[in-house]
Amino acid sequence: MGSASARLLALLGLLQSRPDWSGAELADRLDVTDRTVRNDVARLRELGYPVHAVRGPGGRYRLGAGARLPPLLLDDGEAVAVAVGLRAATGTAGFEESGQSALTKLEQVLPDRLRSRLAAIRDASTTGPENTGSNVADPGIDSGTLSAVADAIRDHQGLRALYRDEPVELEPYRLVSWQRRWFLVARSVGPAAGPGAGAWAPFRVDWLRLRTPGGRRFRPEPFPGDFSEFVVREVARTGWAVHARIVVDAPAEEVLARINPAVGTVEPLPDGRSVLVTGGDSVEAVAVWIGMLGLDFHVTEPPELVDHLRVLAARYARAVPG
Repeated sequence: MGSASARLLALLGLLQSRPDWSGAELADRLDVTDRTVRNDVARLRELGYPVHAVRGPGGRYRLGAGARLPPLLLDDGEAVAVAVGLRAATGTAGFEESGQSALTKLEQVLPDRLRSRLAAIRDASTTGPENTGSNVADPGIDSGTLSAVADAIRDHQGLRALYRDEPVELEPYRLVSWQRRWFLVARSVGPAAGPGAGAWAPFRVDWLRLRTPGGRRFRPEPFPGDFSEFVVREVARTGWAVHARIVVDAPAEEVLARINPAVGTVEPLPDGRSVLVTGGDSVEAVAVWIGMLGLDFHVTEPPELVDHLRVLAARYARAVPG
């Protein structure tokens, strides 16, 4: 099979793709002899890859944990970021098989400390419904913050943080990935919680600035509902930079049939109309979403959204013949 270096890379790729292989299987896949497989395994060990073997008939080979990441050298944060991205890709149409295959290879060679961190993120997180129509730029998020929050969820350890520059103390329960953002479902506790102490709420992780030391350990309480549904509902009310209540001249059933669940929530009105509770990171994004409803609507707040719609209305009026 080609050059020795190409064969070594192919052998390494096979060892990463599943837990173990027999010498005969590897020889067959590489179209070489058993002796060549043994020699190539020895070369991989010389290069620092811990390939374990059981001697004798039917012996098998396994790539041990802690190997370096070929052909790229990734630091801890980069390796976790790649693994989180690959996990998201396994839920994307067309990428399920390739994403899972790549994730399996990566997890196979992660050192124990990174495998544990990735497991904490995986076990602590849920993915909500996606809104593929949004063009809003994705906010940056620190992988260290995400990992620290996942560790706190796993260990039932409270968090002390600044949330949009306000001090909070939280009991963290679940990370939810939605709209290409991370949200933490948590309960507010401590003196800063005030009259809302113990209330459940979603917190955008990119708005959290963790403080040291953290909060006290806590005994988890059962969550009343589904984490993803809770985030979608509550973020529409409180989790965006811009919030809006849009009165739509159509019943709630018709509005619900026209929107992606990620856009927001719909409330029926006694007169047969409905209210769409939605939001976004900018008035431009909200204007796009409500403009795509294909229904008549009325907006009275927030003032900046009203002003932007007036600008759009005048622009569209100038765009067509008088």
